[in-house]
Amino acid sequence: MHEYTSTARVWGLTCPGFPEEVSRARRWTRDILRGSPLAEDAELIVSELSANAILHTASGQQSGSFHLALAVSSQVVALSVTDDGGTGTAPKTEHADQNATHGRGLRMVSAIAHRVMIHDSQAGHTVTAELFTSARLGGHPC
Repeated sequence: MHEYTSTARVWGLTCPGFPEEVSRARRWTRDILRGSPLAEDAELIVSELSANAILHTASGQQSGSFHLALAVSSQVVALSVTDDGGTGTAPKTEHADQNATHGRGLRMVSAIAHRVMIHDSQAGHTVTAELFTSARLGGHPC
């Protein structure tokens, strides 16, 4: 293979930080992954990460935005959502009380994805969830 040739395809989308943009992010993901057995899980992950960006960071404030990246190869579907930051803490999984209305999202993403990574920078946070194409439920490769 030529050193500049990649078998991965990458898409990107920037959305204004409005709640209705979460459905746009879901549609975008569904359209790209149409026919993939991972499409529903990917759509759910993108929905949750996009909503988190809007609710918990400067992405949801006036002039805020969030950026999605979707990379697809024969081995993995990688979904990343980058927010505008503005919080003193990075996203993290929480042990939410049974009656809590928030705090379960990233935990759910971690349960669905085979791997979740969180990267912080001065510009914001990026949460990347990977779904392996040759894995069984429970995140173990076949």
